[in-house]
Amino acid sequence: MHRLLTMKRLSILFLCTFAVAVGLTFAWQGLVKAPEERCEASGRWWDPEGRECAKPVSIAEITGRPIGVSRAEASDAKNRELIAIEDQLQARKAARDADAARQRAALAEQR
Repeated sequence: MHRLLTMKRLSILFLCTFAVAVGLTFAWQGLVKAPEERCEASGRWWDPEGRECAKPVSIAEITGRPIGVSRAEASDAKNRELIAIEDQLQARKAARDADAARQRAALAEQR
């Protein structure tokens, strides 16, 4: 009688199943685990849902204010800077207007 599952066929079937399982394990390691480990080793954040590696961004880089400075202090400093710029612009305009008035007076004397 000829059997379908002989010992030789069972051993080949087992070895093929084992080889596929090992291949799937290496594929999973290379495609799923390795990017996460490389990302975290470089000091970045790994997002498992989107499978992306992101660089952490400091709030100081986003807002432009130094670390340790409150929002109110940074706002006051920026307002003082803007007031100083406005004062400079007013002084330039006043100097320009005074120069224009002097030139008009000089032209009026020449006529």
